[in-house]
Amino acid sequence: MNVSVHDRLLRLIGLGARGRLVVVGIQQVKAAAMRGKLVLAVVAPDASHHSHDKLLPLLDARRVQHYEGPLAAELGAAVGRPSTAAVGITDRALARGIREILNSVGPEGAQAGGQ
Repeated sequence: MNVSVHDRLLRLIGLGARGRLVVVGIQQVKAAAMRGKLVLAVVAPDASHHSHDKLLPLLDARRVQHYEGPLAAELGAAVGRPSTAAVGITDRALARGIREILNSVGPEGAQAGGQ
């Protein structure tokens, strides 16, 4: 993922956090997915295997599209935390914007899963 796309993605996630359009952390992302409120998830590639094993099967089962995004420290900084393994997007318009950014880099830039 190039620097411009990376920065745009983090800014959009940060905007969503300030507007309360995202949930932060593995537990909150799981809970939102279970309630059917989750539209999209961005998962840090450096999150623990345990976190991936807890979250990704649930997202796949619930047909929630998920992307491997920025590192946990960068993702956390975007939402005002030291670090976070995952951010869940609950707003459809915000999710559409994030998908557009991630799809603009092509399949080599962002790895998608789910739906």
